[in-house]
Amino acid sequence: MEAAGPRSRDARGRAANQPGSRAEKSPPESRKVYMDYNATTPLEPEVIQAMTEAMQEAWGNPSSPYPAGSSRRHTQIRDVGDRGRKAKEIINAARENLAKMIGGRPQDMIFTSGGTESNNLVIHSVVKHFHKIHAAVGDTAERPSPVEGALPHIVTCTVEHDSIRLPLEHLVEEQVAEVTFVPVSKVNGQVEAEDILAAVRPTTCLVTIMLANNETGVIMPVPEISRRVRALNQQRAAGGLPGVLVHTDAAQALGKRRVDVRDLGVDFLTVVGHKFYGPRIGALYVRGLGELTPLYPMLFGGGQERNFRPGTENTPMIAGLGKAAELVAEKCEAYEAHMQAVRDYLEERLAAEFGERVHLNSQFPGTERLPNTCNFSIQGPRLQEEEVVASWSL
Repeated sequence: MEAAGPRSRDARGRAANQPGSRAEKSPPESRKVYMDYNATTPLEPEVIQAMTEAMQEAWGNPSSPYPAGSSRRHTQIRDVGDRGRKAKEIINAARENLAKMIGGRPQDMIFTSGGTESNNLVIHSVVKHFHKIHAAVGDTAERPSPVEGALPHIVTCTVEHDSIRLPLEHLVEEQVAEVTFVPVSKVNGQVEAEDILAAVRPTTCLVTIMLANNETGVIMPVPEISRRVRALNQQRAAGGLPGVLVHTDAAQALGKRRVDVRDLGVDFLTVVGHKFYGPRIGALYVRGLGELTPLYPMLFGGGQERNFRPGTENTPMIAGLGKAAELVAEKCEAYEAHMQAVRDYLEERLAAEFGERVHLNSQFPGTERLPNTCNFSIQGPRLQEEEVVASWSL
């Protein structure tokens, strides 16, 4: 809903934040307005600066600190080592900023290539952990097994992102896991906690529900689902069954509303940088990483990220992600207020221009939604694209 460009977020949206202004009523013919910020966002200038500085000043390998040395021939090695240590400092600072943004601990954050990898890593880990605790060998007292040879079962909903839906469908096709896709309610656009709990089986190892839908903007009841699952896990423990883990893909919610893993009560949370004015890199929060919550690597190599996600760290991208997270932590309320003002103005103008022909699809009574998302349909016989454009003089 904001004009794209190299300016800061506040500058880009200043005119849009003044509903009814002359600039909005008569936009220049050449002005292009980007309206798909749920797909991706431009980089904040501060993010670009952080990435540029990292490329220039911290190009050393953060995993290979060289000894400083004292002789002339060691000067170059010392310089490289300093840059490697600088890179490590940038990565540590970014990890702290990410943790602050979501109310977690830095040691529970793992950097990934993006949301798709983070989501796949969660699914991979819970399936592997299921097979580990239900191994066919060993002391049966230490491996509670609901059914001999049973497959791991995962519960999700029908409106998840493809990076959740497609991996799960693949596991079903390969007969590696069983999955229940719970539909969302037509009344409120949400998946109901009661329906999620009803889908849980003795073999269920994961419930994964997105925090906010990318098309409707509807906020899912993740805190309620987590509370219900925790209560269920107490009953399962008494019956000798392992607990069910909870994951949320928070890609669309971050940067648009406050997100706190303590309030959500989740075990895993996916972070996607390019949804909140950061670079195309991601992260994964794991509650009590490796201690309370299992995580199994999909890659093997140099041991980076404590062996959970090996591969030489991409320092500039991590620096950009850290800066974007820092900005969200500092200014989230201001961002949210601005987005909501623009969205509400858009919906008011749509109603004024098209009357009963426009239907706002995500305005469910009593249901929270993202402040930046407007999902609407314009109805009418033989409605032409030109007619819509001509009427829409926003």
